[in-house]
Amino acid sequence: MKRLTADQVKLGFVGLGNMGSRIAKRLLDHGYQLQVYDRDVAKAQAIASQGGIVAKNVLELARNADVLLSCLTNDEAVQSVYTGPEGVFAAARTGTIVLEMSTISPELSRDLHKLGSTVGVEVMDVAISGSTPAAESGSLTLLVGGNEELFRAAEPIFQAIAKQFHLLGGPGSGTAMKLVVNTLLGVGMQAIAEAVVLGEKAGLDRERLLEVLAKTAVITPAHVGKLARVATNNYSPQFPLRLMNKDFQLILAAAAQEHVPMPATEAAFRVNEDELAHSKNEEDFSVVLRRMEELAGIASVHSSPVTR
Repeated sequence: MKRLTADQVKLGFVGLGNMGSRIAKRLLDHGYQLQVYDRDVAKAQAIASQGGIVAKNVLELARNADVLLSCLTNDEAVQSVYTGPEGVFAAARTGTIVLEMSTISPELSRDLHKLGSTVGVEVMDVAISGSTPAAESGSLTLLVGGNEELFRAAEPIFQAIAKQFHLLGGPGSGTAMKLVVNTLLGVGMQAIAEAVVLGEKAGLDRERLLEVLAKTAVITPAHVGKLARVATNNYSPQFPLRLMNKDFQLILAAAAQEHVPMPATEAAFRVNEDELAHSKNEEDFSVVLRRMEELAGIASVHSSPVTR
């Protein structure tokens, strides 16, 4: 199989949200010819202004692409893009490659692989670990499920957008690994929120507490940046609360299917869901720290600059 280099393949990209738009820009910066589609025309035009070509619809995008990438919100959005008479599989040429980057259920990833194979399309799940700054700098981690030969062929694309990329196994294993990773991301943030509030209530200075905590071995690299932003009550969305909420739902659904008890994850999900119900703005998932401060009666001292 030929390597998927910029001089060998034309790319299509659907889903130009916070992550997708940044990934698309990096592909353009690395010399790839890129056609894009998003329901929000303004998002597609923004990529066009940087050298991309705008497709009129998914069918046009699928017809023209050698490799099609997608970065969509949830299972429903992915199904709507790939299936049905106006979906990717209805128009893609035999031999087309799909790199599906959305955080979806492993079950849907496996279904897409099966559906693609019936029309001669090779599908890989390429789940993303990392938030918008990592997407912008090309330092994402990619968690991949699918064919090993295709994984090796796709390395030039992966290298344009990620610092590291790992093949986990067959179809669905990339998205399964993403659920494992985001379990630790979400539950870890909740644990940090509770620990910080305990320290505040015990009389520690909040700013100093967050500064020192970030330097300890117990804080993961993914959470270090969150503590710096929390120190200034900056909860603008790098990884929106609603998407963490969606991922918690996927995690707990997968756990139920596999009969795995996850009491800590269930508790973190309840706090996440409670904050989502009360929040009036798009905020980062780290806002659960503010939620715990509110529950402890200390949030008024550290009110966020973002109006609720």
